Amino acid sequence: MTYSSRPAPTIPLGSATAGATSVSRPLLKPGAASPIAGIIVLVLSTWALSALDSSGKWVMGVGVPLLFLCWVRYVVHLALVLALVLPSRGLRALRSLRMRNQILRGAIMLLATLSFFTTLRYLPQAEATSINFLAPLIVLALAPWVLREPPRLSRWIAAGIGFTGVLIIIRPGSGLDPVGTMFGLIAAFVSAAQAIATRRVAIDDPFTTLIWSGAVGSVCLTLALPVILPPALPALASLTMVQWAVLLSTGFWGCIGHLLQIQAYRSASASMLAPFIYFQIISASTLGLLIWGQFPDALTWLGIAIICASGITIGVVEWRAGHKRG
Repeated sequence: MTYSSRPAPTIPLGSATAGATSVSRPLLKPGAASPIAGIIVLVLSTWALSALDSSGKWVMGVGVPLLFLCWVRYVVHLALVLALVLPSRGLRALRSLRMRNQILRGAIMLLATLSFFTTLRYLPQAEATSINFLAPLIVLALAPWVLREPPRLSRWIAAGIGFTGVLIIIRPGSGLDPVGTMFGLIAAFVSAAQAIATRRVAIDDPFTTLIWSGAVGSVCLTLALPVILPPALPALASLTMVQWAVLLSTGFWGCIGHLLQIQAYRSASASMLAPFIYFQIISASTLGLLIWGQFPDALTWLGIAIICASGITIGVVEWRAGHKRG
């Protein structure tokens, strides 16, 4: 939600996508476009990334500490990406033209992961995911200052409407934990910062960004492992084989989700795919219902609909504006 535990939704912004995904620059090649295939693959990626969120939430529920969960998520993710990418691309896949920005982005991603998993500890998955959809709207609202793009009233209106949707979700009487709500909003702002950092590494190959996204978190958490591991040992010793499998699957689902997104953006334009990223609400709600019996009430669905509508509408507006300029 966003590369938090998963990427945040993308919205066309200027000449590149604004989302915090591994796809940081246009990937279409002449004759390679297949919009329907791109949409299908993107929807599959939302299910994979929702599975990541569900797996993380579930293993925290059986006692796995947050920091150890994140260490497993990053290390397994990195190992799988290296195993899949290096044989075909070689060591050149590690070379970044903006290494400082890659490291900064990786650090922000780690913070986004920590804040979003903390949100999932306290909130139902659908509500946590919905609040995180505020991230691209935050980027749109801040674009004149952080991205030096012309101010547009439509972007500020969309951000305001999206925030109204969030207020409906977290309204008094919604039953949501205040701590979880606070971390949900923090996660949205950190995910917005990650989206901006993604723009800074747009010159790099998306697979390079994908590798460094996992590498920075893996290195940081591995260095902290002497502190992380001892308090986690009692909980880890009691895990069953199934629970270990679910824990390890967090890295698998993250890797697969991001690779599917890269393939989706190779097949269709960011502007065409942007509305379909909101299908993650469906996967998050479905998994939340199946695993925990949690399903948003009518007012929460109203808030979710407002957030999605504002994001999709501004995406269409931005696409039309860019098409006219082109």
